[in-house]
Amino acid sequence: MTVGRSADGWIAVRRDDGETVGYLEALTEDWSSVQPRNRLGHPVGAPTEYIAAEDLLIERGIAELAEPWRLDGGDTALSIAQLSPGGIVLRNALFAKALIPTDDIVVPWPDVDGRLERA
Repeated sequence: MTVGRSADGWIAVRRDDGETVGYLEALTEDWSSVQPRNRLGHPVGAPTEYIAAEDLLIERGIAELAEPWRLDGGDTALSIAQLSPGGIVLRNALFAKALIPTDDIVVPWPDVDGRLERA
């Protein structure tokens, strides 16, 4: 099975409390090789076997979602306000922290094109 550049067929990895920490994308039909992906859909490390990938994602958690991000290499630090299959909602990080209204920027989820990078 080859999964395309979308979340179709990805398996959610959840911690004991039910929180999704990432996804596994099958690279082979028998799932012997998978690509671990974070909540944004970005690859995490190299392809590996299923259990190792699952453990990696659980250990990493989701703390990175609270960090500032940049869109398309821009200069403005953005924060993730919402993350769902409907899209990734971003806001100016400084304005959001100061509770100043700001326009939402919506990026399709998953961000398989890598438009978002850590600031």
